[in-house]
Parts: sequence; C-alpha cells; structure tokens
Amino acid sequence: MAARQPFADADTADEAVRATCDDATTCKRFATSKGYWKDSSLQYFVRSVGERKAPEINRGYYARVQGVNLLLDAFLKKTQGHCQVINLGAGLDTTFWRLQEENLLPRKLFEVDFPTVVARKIHHIKTKPPLSKPIIDVHSTDSLLLESHVLDSDRFCIIGADLRDVPGLDEKLRRFQLPTLLLSECVLVYMSPSQSSSLVHWAAQTFHTAMFINYEQVNMSDRFGQVMIENLQRRCCALAGVELCQSLDSQKERFLRAGWDQANALDMMAVYSFLPQDDVARIERLEFLDEKELLQQLLQHYCICWATKDRLNLGETRHRRQSAVRRR
Repeated sequence: MAARQPFADADTADEAVRATCDDATTCKRFATSKGYWKDSSLQYFVRSVGERKAPEINRGYYARVQGVNLLLDAFLKKTQGHCQVINLGAGLDTTFWRLQEENLLPRKLFEVDFPTVVARKIHHIKTKPPLSKPIIDVHSTDSLLLESHVLDSDRFCIIGADLRDVPGLDEKLRRFQLPTLLLSECVLVYMSPSQSSSLVHWAAQTFHTAMFINYEQVNMSDRFGQVMIENLQRRCCALAGVELCQSLDSQKERFLRAGWDQANALDMMAVYSFLPQDDVARIERLEFLDEKELLQQLLQHYCICWATKDRLNLGETRHRRQSAVRRR
C-alpha cells in the first residue's frame, strides 16, 4: 500500500506500513479493555493489553470505530444484507465477528491486505476456535478453502494482495454484482495520489451500486499535521498520499474525479458530536481528560469521507442519522 519512496527502499517502506496494523490493533485492544466499546474477538489477535494509552487516543479510536460502524451498519440495513463488503487493508480487523454476533453479515465479506499480514491473521484463525468456529457456523458447503495466504468460505474471504496492483485486485474481487461497500482506514494515505486514484476509479467502474468509506488524515498542511508527518517519517513511514489530505474538499474531490456520484466528509470532531450522546457521556466518564485541546486537535486532523454511486440514496443515510442525533 505504501508507494516507493526515494529515501527508503520499497521493502522498508512497506514494512513500516505493515507495522501500523499492529499499532492500531494494540490501541484498540487497550481501549476495549477500558470499556470504550465491546470487542470479544480482539483478544485472540492481541493477547496483552499493553502499555497505557492516553485518554485522547482512546477517545479518538472510539470515534473512529463508532463512526465507521454507523455508516457500515446503515448500509447493511439499507440493503437488508443483500450486499458485499470489501475491507481494503483490513489488517487484524474484527468486523466479521462483530457482524456475525449481531446477525448483520452481508452475503459475503472480503478482506484484502499484504500477504504477510494475511498469513498472520489466518494463523490466528486456524489455531483459535473462538475465531474459526463463527466462520464454520455460517459455512454450508464443502468448498471451505483455508491456506496460508487465503481463506475463502461462504460468507468470509481473506485475500493476500497489493492494493497498488489494480489488475491483480480486479481478478480476485470481481465475483458478484451486488451492492458493494468498500472500506479503507488509514490505507489510501500510504499510496501515491495516482495509485489511490486508480484504486478508487476501479471501484467506481467495477461496482455499479456502491459506497466507499475512507477514514484517514485531513488538514495536514498546518503545524499539527506537519508534526504528524515528521513522526511517521522518523519510522520510515511516509504519507505518500498526503497531498489529498489537505482538506475535506480535497478528500471529496478524489472520489468525484474518479467517477463517484456523490461524496461527503466530516472531520472526527464533527463525527464525535454526532455520535449518540448518552454513550459519549458514558465513555467520557471512563478516564479523566486533562488535555481537551489536544483531543480537539487530534480529531480535527482525521476524517471520514464517504462516496456513493447508486440509485438507493445511500449517500443520504448519514444525513438522516445526523438529523436524528441533533434532535436528541
């Protein structure tokens, strides 16, 4: 997913991106241990809770998880599950298990990531019954494929692939013409603008009724954004696509130029204010937050952008949800 950078060879740059998978999973593991949200499967991917994370980090991940889930669940309910979900750069994501528990599974959920990340995830699944049993429970044929770099069952598929290789991705994912939700979280930013644009354009051309949810950085031209970039560069992890993360408008334009009909975007401060306020009040009681200004800065430098190409008015789902929240 990371583009080749002049200051580091491709393997080093890609390895740094792969490491962000562990960072995110560790942060989620700590936040769930504190009670920010429930995730019964995460413990099987990350056993240890790890070092304490700052309250603003925990609240940031809470906003990220809840905001993405609101859009994802709205899509699933809108299509009544007659759809497919494609998680691009999924890492150790646990969405399949959550949806299976809540009886919200789509017709099929696909995950794509680097083959080395996929191999680790499949190893966890093969060796831990609480992860493998839910997959088997919703599998009804004899065609279950479980190998080191691929898992393919009736309802869940994990594919090892490079998102920069769009023709290869097309060969592996062009299976069903169902309403499709594509999801990427801090993925496109590690690709060059041309690479991410090719991926987004392919999605718009391939899936006729579709929604694309993208969570990543925004407002990166100010000093706070520059510090974020410098911190990642010290880890040889360059934000190759940062020029598309300058504003909410630049985030939306990426999709509109690639053939999507509509695009909307909110920074995470706005998303946080739109979440169910009774639950926000609950999580704010979990830990004392001294640096409220730091939380605000952090949330203002991440966003959710969602684009649609369909006839189901899926792009309006979030607007209706926002209106409902405001009325509370």
